[in-house]
Amino acid sequence: MTLLDPQTAGYTAPPGWVRVCALDDLEIERGRAALLGGTQIALFLLRAPEGGPGRVHAVSNLDPYSRAHVISRGIVGTRQDIPTVASPMYKQVFDLRTGACLDTQGKEPMSLHVWPVTVDGGHVLVRWEEEP
Repeated sequence: MTLLDPQTAGYTAPPGWVRVCALDDLEIERGRAALLGGTQIALFLLRAPEGGPGRVHAVSNLDPYSRAHVISRGIVGTRQDIPTVASPMYKQVFDLRTGACLDTQGKEPMSLHVWPVTVDGGHVLVRWEEEP
């Protein structure tokens, strides 16, 4: 898990944004966990349609069904052009754009918290607000 230490990042993020890591710290279609304050987030770098790195998504690392911090270990995929992650615990599938659960596996619908992400000069920035 990446622990955020803004004093050593060597980058000043714009107001309202927090630098989480370098884009090079992420692997395509592999999750990474980061700790912002007391909140674990899961970052996913997806492959661009033309190949190479594409968009980065940030969602809560807490699986709402198992209550374990495991989403960053999930399996990345797609459903009809929707980027998804399947929880490694009970296999619920979540939309990485909205956090909505697309496959509840027979349980009540729940969702992941989602944060806006941007990349600035090779730095991954998350629009930071505490998870509700």
